[in-house]
Amino acid sequence: MATTHLHGGVGRARGWARLALLLVAGCAAVVAGGAGSGGWLVLLTGLAGLALAGAGVWWMLAHRGGARLLGGLLAVTAPVGVLVLYAASGLWVVAVGALALWAGALASARAALRTLRRPKGMHGHKALPPLRPVLIMNVRSGGGKVEKYGLVERAEALGAKVVLLGTDDGWTDPVAEARRAVAEGADLLGVAGGDGTQALVAAVAAEHDLPFVVIAAGTRNHFAMDLGLDRTDPVRSLDALTSGVEFRVDLGDVDGRPFVNTVSFGAYAEIVQNPQYRDAKATTTLDHLPDLLLGDGGTTLDVRTDDAHVHAPQALLVSNNAYARADPLGGGRRPRLDTGQLGVIGIRVEGAAQAAELALLGERASGITSLTSRRVVVEADRDRIPVAVDGEALDLPTPVVCTVRPSVLRMRVPRHRPGAAYAPPTVDWRRIVRLALGHPDPRTIKDAYDV
Repeated sequence: MATTHLHGGVGRARGWARLALLLVAGCAAVVAGGAGSGGWLVLLTGLAGLALAGAGVWWMLAHRGGARLLGGLLAVTAPVGVLVLYAASGLWVVAVGALALWAGALASARAALRTLRRPKGMHGHKALPPLRPVLIMNVRSGGGKVEKYGLVERAEALGAKVVLLGTDDGWTDPVAEARRAVAEGADLLGVAGGDGTQALVAAVAAEHDLPFVVIAAGTRNHFAMDLGLDRTDPVRSLDALTSGVEFRVDLGDVDGRPFVNTVSFGAYAEIVQNPQYRDAKATTTLDHLPDLLLGDGGTTLDVRTDDAHVHAPQALLVSNNAYARADPLGGGRRPRLDTGQLGVIGIRVEGAAQAAELALLGERASGITSLTSRRVVVEADRDRIPVAVDGEALDLPTPVVCTVRPSVLRMRVPRHRPGAAYAPPTVDWRRIVRLALGHPDPRTIKDAYDV
């Protein structure tokens, strides 16, 4: 059955790939057909406007004063100027037609990759309801979602014991509470709170091979999103206690500290150390970025992975499993949480030209390094460096070592859940051409897989 499904998927994918190439040809024909009235100008001015906008963003972020103001104006006026040029010259029909065909080609190419997903993935097996579940809830997370959604009362009605964090000005150690629960006979641990708290309790669950439940009551809930949970209604996460399914996922480790999402080094990690960051994120970021991007105030990092060396990235993101795209403006989510690999994204933009390239090419720009590794070692020109672990600001001694613990965490999730939204990879047109010609390579199928 699985083989039949896969072969059928290849056939449908080939059809989408051929449609994508047909639309690309149509786009080229529209531009070429308008060449007499400046059709090629449509393409060139559009690309130039995008490149200038990227350069403007760089000047805005990497400078202060007048240069920042001019950069901001350029980032806004360049694309607007292109639109005005199109309208004034009568080329807007050519531009709209070409853009529509190109958008259709991209959508068809991504549909081809999506159709090639394998039929088996992180699909769990049915799990019996726990007898003594313990849920740790942070009443301050997500702006008070625990109280807003009545999670305590609902969980207790399902037979769970609830331990509350953040009820006073003191600090309650979630790890100590989780260990106490295990000692008292808990057969399931869960967390309603931020990703940092989830990681700490998840490590205790993994240590004792207990199932772990995530209740999407944090602010962003990235881990919950990649697990396919409903982030708009944390109450639905509690269904894992009565009609749950179970599967195993990986758990990241940075110098002995667990993480479920990411470890950040460089510019972002330095900025979040600032006490003003949480109350004024945009202002604090703009104040510090010029020094960090131009090399006057940041840490020089040296990164070694299993197979590569990345020198002096301005920002480095190490994730528990790789993100679908390395595009810094929209990677979005991780298609898998059980590959046994860390995702590594390094960014270095040294000037307006590279910023323009980044605007044009996205994750394929020369300033972005994207790879996977089982072990990442980050060294620096300092004895200690700022690190953000699942969004929490820390200061760690160098070298900082990130590893992954494959399949150590027993995740318990509701049987009925929305699922993770599809996150298509960046289109590789060489693969699309091979697919359209009837020669899909195994890597295309593997990389396009969606859980």
